[in-house]
Amino acid sequence: MLLIVGRIGKPHGIRGEVTVEVRTDEPEARFAPGMVLRTMSGANAGRGAPPPAAGPGVPFQVPDELTVEAARWHQGRMLVAFEGVLDRDVAEALRGTLVAVNSADVTPPEDPEEFHDHQLIGLAVVTPDGERLGEVARIDHAPASDLLVLRRPEGRTALIPFVKAIVPEVDLAGGRVVVDPPGGLLDL
Repeated sequence: MLLIVGRIGKPHGIRGEVTVEVRTDEPEARFAPGMVLRTMSGANAGRGAPPPAAGPGVPFQVPDELTVEAARWHQGRMLVAFEGVLDRDVAEALRGTLVAVNSADVTPPEDPEEFHDHQLIGLAVVTPDGERLGEVARIDHAPASDLLVLRRPEGRTALIPFVKAIVPEVDLAGGRVVVDPPGGLLDL
């Protein structure tokens, strides 16, 4: 499974650096020099003008992989230089491209109480008594706490704060999350 770690933004300067909207808790590891990132089309990918190297009438093709040459923080933004992206035109052509890593290459967290989103998505959600409530559809990262988005059997969704008082157990091996919701939480 591919995990999105960032979205390429606008070029920075004339030497091919790009801004990256970071979508990972470990940007220094994901954008370390030598890291190979898979590319995925974003909403605006390929919108830029083709670079001169593409030739007249030949559109620029975003490669399947990009290798990080260098990365640094500048005014609160991640700036990344990718191998082979040597000018502003090529950098502009990458705008909107999503970059991802394979989940198999991601080291599991050392803390037993910490989980990556991809580990939770698809798990069954049950009460302490074993009543099935649905499954984890996604994780929303809100300012106060992370929220499990529960897909109910009837098709609606419910938001469950991912805090120990409400989610006392995550059993990855058993494929389930135990939820002890206060009255009315699932009706919101």
